[in-house]
Formats: sequence, C-alpha cells, structure tokens
Amino acid sequence: MAVFVFKQMGSTNAECKNPCYAHGDAVVAVEQTAGRGQRGNTWSSKAGENLTFSLVWEADFLAAREQFLLSEAVALALVDTLAGYGLEAHIKWPNDIYVGHKKICGILIEHDLGMAGRLARTIVGIGLNVNQTEWDESIPNPTSIALLTGERRGTNDVFGDLYEALERRFEQLKSAPQSVQTDYLARLYRLNKPSTYALPDGKQFRGTIRDVRPTGELMVEHEDGGFVKPYLFKEIEFVLNGR
Repeated sequence: MAVFVFKQMGSTNAECKNPCYAHGDAVVAVEQTAGRGQRGNTWSSKAGENLTFSLVWEADFLAAREQFLLSEAVALALVDTLAGYGLEAHIKWPNDIYVGHKKICGILIEHDLGMAGRLARTIVGIGLNVNQTEWDESIPNPTSIALLTGERRGTNDVFGDLYEALERRFEQLKSAPQSVQTDYLARLYRLNKPSTYALPDGKQFRGTIRDVRPTGELMVEHEDGGFVKPYLFKEIEFVLNGR
C-alpha cells in the first residue's frame, strides 16, 4: 500500500487508471477540480476541507455478477468510520452515505473485467465531507462531520481511520461475502419505511424497500397493488422531500 498526495488534481479516479498504481494504493487530492459522482453528476468539494481520494482494489475473487458486493463493502467501511465519530450513518441505495436525511459522502466505483468474467481491477472513488460547512445552493442536502459533531478533524486522520475500515471490510468480502450483504441491509436508508420514488419518466409512486438482491437490484413493494418489483440503478430515484 502506498498513498500519493497531490495538491491539486482533476479526478483521482482518472489518475488511478494509470497501471502504475497497484492493489491498495490510494491517490488523495487536497483539491479536486473535476470530481465525478453517480448519474454523471459532478462532486463539489472545497479545497483542503474534505477528503477526496481514490483507491485501487483487485478483487479477482469476485465474479462480475457479484460486483455489487464490493460496493456494499465500501459503503459499510464509511458507516463504520462515521460510527467511530459518534455518527449513525445509513446507506442510501446504491451507495450514498446519509446521516439523518442529509448526504455526507458520495462513492463512484469503476470496474475492469478480467478473464472468465471475473473482476480484475476496481477504482473506488470517495468524497467525504469532513470540515466544510457551507455549499453552493445548487448542492442538495449536504452535511459534514464538522457540522454534525461541532468538531473539525484532520483529513489525514480521517483518511487513516477510513483506510483501516476499508481493509477490514475487504477481508470480510473475501472470507464471508454473505455477511457483507447482511450488514448492508441492516444499514440501508429507508428500509421497510414507506417513501416516495420517481421513475425515469417523472412518474412518482409510494413504495417500501424490502430487500436488495446480491446483484444490486432494489426490491420495492408498491403501495398501490402490493407487488414487489426489482429496480436497477437509474431506474428509480428517491424523492427526498416526499418522505
């Protein structure tokens, strides 16, 4: 494991695509100018206030169809780290980290496939709000460790805590992958609680999350009809103001 720190960088995920980085290596940017999030969104972070980094993992023990387990392990490591600071976090499917109804962390995971349909190389991008307390009004429902605890923390210290948690969850993924999914479900945001959801055409409905398949589909019970339907990423979205 080696940690490479850059004062400024466009995207740590893009940097980690360089094959010079090996399993366990991390690229940290004090300022990230072109950070990316899920759904093609950008990730906004004030320079020096937060933790923005990417990590290289080689989980070649996982088949491509099991890649969501890796996403679950990463999300759980973040929940573990925040718990160490007295914060009860939950995972908003598929892998945003929330405290209460506010987002404290985003994750962007990119995979390369190897031989026989297995994972070869994975880049885990993490943006964790540590000390930032103000955001542009266009950023929806953000929060940070400092806002929630009233204390500023060194980003290097937070990185150390999080890296250790990531290593623990990676080892769990290798030895007991089923337990990773069990832990993920236990920390899932809005599990078994009626909520409002939106479909790609803008139509909204009330439903309740009942499960997440090992392959990543969100299982939602529709209020009108009582049937349970699986949804893939980008096929459904929370309507947070419609809780």
